[in-house]
Amino acid sequence: GDCEVPPADGVYCKGLFLEGCRWGHTQHELVESEPKVLFTPMPIIWMVPQEVSKFRSYPHYSCPLYKTSERRGILSTTGHSTNFVLDVKLPCTSMDPTHWVKRGVALLTSLND
Repeated sequence: GDCEVPPADGVYCKGLFLEGCRWGHTQHELVESEPKVLFTPMPIIWMVPQEVSKFRSYPHYSCPLYKTSERRGILSTTGHSTNFVLDVKLPCTSMDPTHWVKRGVALLTSLND
């Protein structure tokens, strides 16, 4: 559903797309894409800032988030492309994270026309 009221802490992130897989709404984790479907909408993500030392440990895929599907840009001083935004920890218990790495799974803020 939609989140009409802002959270007390953090931010709701809406409008992202998954490439290379889809979100399993019943499993609450990454699942294989439907045949011939390249991009799928990602449900709203609640991003809450925390100290790294307080991060909870769980089976996850560190999914890169890019501004565009081109996944390239100018290399910045951080060593990342200017198209790269951040890594998002997405739950994956039924598949090893390397499965999603090999699939090239990424989150995107926008799709090409």
